[in-house]
Amino acid sequence: MIFENIFQKPQRKTYKIIEKPKILVDHREKNSLVISELIQLGLEIEFQQLKVADFIVKDVVIERKTINDFINSVINKRLFNQLEEIKQYPKHFLIIEGIEHQELYNDEPEGMNGNAIRGVLLTIILNYKVPIIFTKDEKDTAMFINVLSRKQKKAHLSLNPKKKSRNKDEQKQFILEGFPGIGPATAKKLLKEFKTIKGIINAPLEKLQKIIGKKSDIFKLID
Repeated sequence: MIFENIFQKPQRKTYKIIEKPKILVDHREKNSLVISELIQLGLEIEFQQLKVADFIVKDVVIERKTINDFINSVINKRLFNQLEEIKQYPKHFLIIEGIEHQELYNDEPEGMNGNAIRGVLLTIILNYKVPIIFTKDEKDTAMFINVLSRKQKKAHLSLNPKKKSRNKDEQKQFILEGFPGIGPATAKKLLKEFKTIKGIINAPLEKLQKIIGKKSDIFKLID
């Protein structure tokens, strides 16, 4: 017969507290639907006035753009400063959100030319060396952040990076270098002659050929 020791103290069950991944979010993103999606996924959100980027996931910084915001930030040159800023961190990328609901390469007269957008994307990847992730919508963006937050180890980042900026001529040159076959020397020649990217695109083919030869054909493809 087995006797139970009634005087033995019962062992207490211990429970491991699982810490929710914390995402630092710029306060200007408060109204974004991405935030509610992240909360539903069980992530802890902390709003801050971030000097750089929209999201910080441990040691990764993320700049998020909807398609409209992306195009507008290219036109007003804001994007290129933001790319320089996130590059201060070793791990960084750009999210372009909304490809399921909106055409990125919109060739309508009031929009930005499709090939010009392709040139900008090439510039971002090749010149700025910033990876790009295209997401379908807010939920898809949140899913990427969720997966990232559960993969990354804890890290401490400085939240006081320096603001960086390029002057207008440098920004125009970087955009031109995104076009196939257009290097720094060719971009400088074109800007010296035509001053603006619009001036280059609208220039007569014969005039472009005198300056850069067969390379001029790429600009006539985007009319």
